[in-house]
Amino acid sequence: MNVKILGEKNIPNIPWQEKPADYGSPVWRYNENPIIKRNSLKISNSILNSAVVSLQDSDKFAGVFRVDDKGRFMRLHVGFSDDAINWKLSEDKIEWINEDPKMAEANTWCYGYDPRVVWIDDRYWITWCNGYKNAPTIGVGYTFDFQKFYQCENAFLPYNRNGVLFPRKIDGKYIMFSRPSDTGHTPFGDIYISQSPDMKYWGEHRHVMSPRGSWESRKIGAGPIPIETSEGWLCIYHGVLESCNGFVYSFGAAILDINEPWKVKYRCNHYLLSPQEIYECVGDVQNVVFPCATLCDAATGKLAIYYGCADTHVGLAFSTVDEIVAYTKANS
Repeated sequence: MNVKILGEKNIPNIPWQEKPADYGSPVWRYNENPIIKRNSLKISNSILNSAVVSLQDSDKFAGVFRVDDKGRFMRLHVGFSDDAINWKLSEDKIEWINEDPKMAEANTWCYGYDPRVVWIDDRYWITWCNGYKNAPTIGVGYTFDFQKFYQCENAFLPYNRNGVLFPRKIDGKYIMFSRPSDTGHTPFGDIYISQSPDMKYWGEHRHVMSPRGSWESRKIGAGPIPIETSEGWLCIYHGVLESCNGFVYSFGAAILDINEPWKVKYRCNHYLLSPQEIYECVGDVQNVVFPCATLCDAATGKLAIYYGCADTHVGLAFSTVDEIVAYTKANS
């Protein structure tokens, strides 16, 4: 390893396949994708854009999964796995607990999708696109054990998507990516950072990145939890172009300053992965690879990347921190 990994745990049983010989890209797919198919639950129309973590005091894995049911309502379900490939998802959606009754009106469930999960200090924090009065904003909650889930106040006003927390405080403040949006399919999108002393009140907003052409010409949005490295924060994000056949979602990477993460040090001009396989191109929404989670083994720098495929299934891909950092710097 050339790049030092900071703040990550060792995951000796991280899912892994070696890179195919003579493979020309820095990210390669699991050869048995998709790992979670759309009809894995009795009620599911599709299972996609989901977040997984390695449990802190165990060699097991857990996650929060987006499940669109057969009524096409967007729900969040919990799931568990021994190997982070074969998953057992609950048939029942997560029931959020509001400890403060004054939050009940704001937290009346409307819809929830595209979750992210991160361990910070003493709990697993969950963010997702949360429906408030039928408008998208960033929902925030937490769990200690993936058995009980507690919902907090929404982070921002509508309209917003792609709320992604950093895995530790910076200068004593929680840090979150978001992508201000609108009521529709957001034909625009920049990534911003917001800061909070208490995970309730958010401010000190800073612009991070804008769309800039080619594979990310229409809009961009934060993906998995950033990875802290000796080169800076390694951030995988999705970018969208608009073709004659509609939107195309790919994902790339950027490296941000370790102390001021709104400052971009490197940003790859070429995508890491684009929709090319049939399960990424054909589904409820064609031509989508949408990353929401990574597992990172601090000892080896191996990465397992979880992504939504055509808004229908969950796929898995692999890389290393060394390879993505080198690719990002070389292609900036």
